Amino acid sequence: MHIQEKQVSYTATNTYITLNTLTDKTKKVWIVLHGIGYLSKYFIRYFDELSTDENYIIAPQAPSKYYLKNQYKYVGASWLTKENTVTETNNVLAYLDTVLDAENIPNSCELLIFGFSQGVSIATRWVASQQLKCNKLILYAGGIPKELSPKDFDFLNDQQTEVTVIVGDKDQYLTQEVLKYETQRIEELFQGKAKQQIFEGAHEIKKEIINSFV
Repeated sequence: MHIQEKQVSYTATNTYITLNTLTDKTKKVWIVLHGIGYLSKYFIRYFDELSTDENYIIAPQAPSKYYLKNQYKYVGASWLTKENTVTETNNVLAYLDTVLDAENIPNSCELLIFGFSQGVSIATRWVASQQLKCNKLILYAGGIPKELSPKDFDFLNDQQTEVTVIVGDKDQYLTQEVLKYETQRIEELFQGKAKQQIFEGAHEIKKEIINSFV
């Protein structure tokens, strides 16, 4: 028996969700990357208390959808797994590039890249690989991929990007050992310039934290 894995390339179509309208009054554009198990149309609701005139939110959609809890009722999605990670990462980054190009964001707007949970790994890979110019990089309750190194983020120092790392003190995925490791890694990757914010809570998004960035 001879089993062989082969590969093809093809054109795929995916959706994304926006909140508010991009106008001359818009000051901040957010690209928000959801965590595992979310759909962008629900995730974007965490940003609905931001000023509608000044904030425009773009929520890309993870491509791999599945039924939650094996009930065939509610649908969630995942960005990546450990299977074919490099290829799948390239696919995701190409999709995000296409979303960014489609939106044609004016240079006058601040650009905020926000990742939650699994979305942190996508946000950091995207920013690093494309050397994406952004005003704020917000990493909320997620780990940074091991393959990334300090040199991947050197360019952020040149453009004075604000990096904020947010975690809950009762996050069920964050043991003291993991917190220590991630804190050291953040210090190394961003050369001590990232701000770390610890809030009272579990692995959850709090709107008041999102609202504090305006």
